[in-house]
Amino acid sequence: MSLESKIMEEMKTAMKAKDEAGLRTLRAIKAAILIEKTSGSGSDISEADELKMLQKMAKQRRDSLEIFTTQNRPDLAVKEEEELAIISRFLPQQMSEEEIRTAISEIISQTGASSAADMGKVMGAANKALAGKADGKTISGIVKELLK
Repeated sequence: MSLESKIMEEMKTAMKAKDEAGLRTLRAIKAAILIEKTSGSGSDISEADELKMLQKMAKQRRDSLEIFTTQNRPDLAVKEEEELAIISRFLPQQMSEEEIRTAISEIISQTGASSAADMGKVMGAANKALAGKADGKTISGIVKELLK
């Protein structure tokens, strides 16, 4: 079942349940899918593109949540938390920090990286290997720590 059809089913359920936050978020995801489809890249979007789009939306919500929390705007922070929770349901399970650390250690040994100068090589391989399973910021922090 494609992401678009999952979103449509969830929208029906949200409408029946009168779930405003769910409906708002699902409409945003559907709009992003439509924009991606009509961007000229073709009529169908791949699963990887769908995943990237959802990750981007989740990152936007996390960034906004952080800003609203630091600026003491709990009313806006609650909306972002609700939307982030709904978007996260469509993302794959995130890896724990220990799992990420183990995977990056393996990548470092495979690439033969030994210093911070090799960070680009490791980051490229790590981002490919952990796509959708880990946040880029977390990956970057662990790579810096391990390449000291």
